[in-house]
Amino acid sequence: MSGPDADLGTRSDTSRAVAFSDAIFAIIITLLVLDLRVPDVPPGRLLSGLLEQWPSYAAYLASYSYVAVVWLNHKAAFNRIQQVDRGLHWMNLFVLFSTALLPFPTAVVSDALQEHNSADQRVAVAFYALIGALLCATFLAFYHYLAKNPDLLKDQAKGGFFPVERFRALAGFVLYVLGGVGRLPGRAVDRPGHLRPSARLLRHHQRWPVPVARDPTYHPQSSATTLRADEPPFHLDGGYPPQSGSRGDLR
Repeated sequence: MSGPDADLGTRSDTSRAVAFSDAIFAIIITLLVLDLRVPDVPPGRLLSGLLEQWPSYAAYLASYSYVAVVWLNHKAAFNRIQQVDRGLHWMNLFVLFSTALLPFPTAVVSDALQEHNSADQRVAVAFYALIGALLCATFLAFYHYLAKNPDLLKDQAKGGFFPVERFRALAGFVLYVLGGVGRLPGRAVDRPGHLRPSARLLRHHQRWPVPVARDPTYHPQSSATTLRADEPPFHLDGGYPPQSGSRGDLR
């Protein structure tokens, strides 16, 4: 017969989980601000340097707001939780893991916007969306675990809150995936270093020009590829036949 201490070591109150989570959120927000730097500009150019860093400010504002929403959702969930078991601890750690990744894509987006390269910008936005999809997926697992374990919830919270939140997390995951895929660059042939077949064929012909008469005045850059009227024919088996005159034997 199990006694009152049967769940000792596997279940606890939410105090430690909430305190640990809040500390992680505080560190994440602190890391976001580290991407804001003093511009390296000559004297008299400070204002323009600060204004040119607007992508960093926009990325910081977006990610700060994102972390704030995640913290509010996390707080709303734990306000309805009475006990935490080992499985819920893991679900919570997964949510914190994905949230802690946000400073990295934030810096990537900021740098890409300042470099003014459209392909890199699309990749950066797609990467940010990928992290957002991962965050929604971990929240989906977190809400699903709570929906399947109502004994961990407070009595007044055993309703439809977590099934609804589970649907919201799933919708967010789908939207982030679609948005990220839509922002990826086109096919590989459109990227630098990759040529369409017609472009590769043109490069091949540029590298290996059509043979023309062996004339000392001929240059590969010249567009003239036709034989002159007085030019002897070129034979593949033996080159030019011997000719009399100043040109000599051209073989």
